[in-house]
Amino acid sequence: MQKIEKLKKIATEAGEILKEGFYAKKDVSHKGVVDLVTQYDVAVEKFVKLRLKEDFPDYFIVAEESHEGSYHYDKAIYVDPIDGTTNFVHGVPHVAISIGLWEGGEPMMGVVYNPILKELYSAQKGKGAYLNDKKISVTTKMDLQQSLIATGFPYSKVNKGVEYKWVLKCLSNILADVRDIRRFGAASVDMCYVAKGMFDGYYEIDLKPWDVAAAMLVLTEAGGKVSNVLGKKYSFDDKIIVCSNGAIHEKLLEKLEDI
Repeated sequence: MQKIEKLKKIATEAGEILKEGFYAKKDVSHKGVVDLVTQYDVAVEKFVKLRLKEDFPDYFIVAEESHEGSYHYDKAIYVDPIDGTTNFVHGVPHVAISIGLWEGGEPMMGVVYNPILKELYSAQKGKGAYLNDKKISVTTKMDLQQSLIATGFPYSKVNKGVEYKWVLKCLSNILADVRDIRRFGAASVDMCYVAKGMFDGYYEIDLKPWDVAAAMLVLTEAGGKVSNVLGKKYSFDDKIIVCSNGAIHEKLLEKLEDI
């Protein structure tokens, strides 16, 4: 079985745990003031890590609920067991299991699976991006004013510090100059929505590698662009990620500020 098929199989099987939890009563605890974790985040992560260790023994696993230390490894798999835990807790169906395989600091394979909406996004470097095995691509829209843009808000917003002020400033800069803005609450899903042409662009601050590692490849393989806020190649060390169909990228960057 090809590696990408193994990743898809692991994600779909783990999706059964997520789906069970979505409709069940949850034990909710707090990692921060508004940063939640449930027993299903832990259960999905445990399942995925066990399977990855069996099928990909040469890769270091960087998973949200258990990782400590560096984000940078020569061969790594980045796992978000439930991207959109707040949505998960509140019964909002924008949730996903995200698994991104990287080698030499570059994304090689990515799978983002939303079992509630039955959407399985996948990509291999140089082989295109797919939704449920059907090839997808970004929009060709060039006019920022006619573009639908997605974003998200960091957990640090509760402190009303620099990140909070950045969010408000960027919204002020951009809101009147786009068709509208959406905030769905799961970074990997937002990026895949740009990949399939639902959104034209997306930006966010304070994300972690497991939020974006898989969806970055889905988006670029669909013809989109990913950068930091300065328009340079995005790194896990960057504070801000900017994604688009490519055609509006520079115009979107002009509306966003560095921090």
